[in-house]
Amino acid sequence: MVIGIGGVSNAGKSTLARNLKKVFHEVDVVCLCQDDFAFPTSEIPKINGHTDWECTYSIDFDRFYKEALKQINLHELVILEGIFAFQDERLNKLMDVKLFLTLSKEEFLSRKNKDIRWGKEPDWYVEHIWGSHQKYCRQHPIENTIMLQADKGLDAFEVAQKHLKDVYLLKNI
Repeated sequence: MVIGIGGVSNAGKSTLARNLKKVFHEVDVVCLCQDDFAFPTSEIPKINGHTDWECTYSIDFDRFYKEALKQINLHELVILEGIFAFQDERLNKLMDVKLFLTLSKEEFLSRKNKDIRWGKEPDWYVEHIWGSHQKYCRQHPIENTIMLQADKGLDAFEVAQKHLKDVYLLKNI
């Protein structure tokens, strides 16, 4: 089974993926994070001299797809997560379930301004992140995607019970 998790930066994609791995602890699970398939910084477009991580050209989708195929053959459950999780049709075809985490702009701004893992981002770039999300993700809904409101966080067990249990059971009968 392959689960795709997409959504804007700071929506909780990686957290949900990690927690789903715990929920499905009886199963051989691997999570692939799209961030691990970013091109080298020198090859990513710039915006106002700032590396533009928020564009689809920042991700090596060929490498992401090849690794996903490899992991699907090695594991019972593969979770593919990232802001552009649904931007590559080859990856979409691999996914049994697609979860898209939504955030209000206010909650996005609040979370992003607290996120200083890479230092404080300029306000214009935080707005750019939201705009890129609207451009690449929100304007191109993917068929058969489960939309999950993540403003208050998500309980992985509840998500699994409501959206994933039947799919997993059906695939393994």
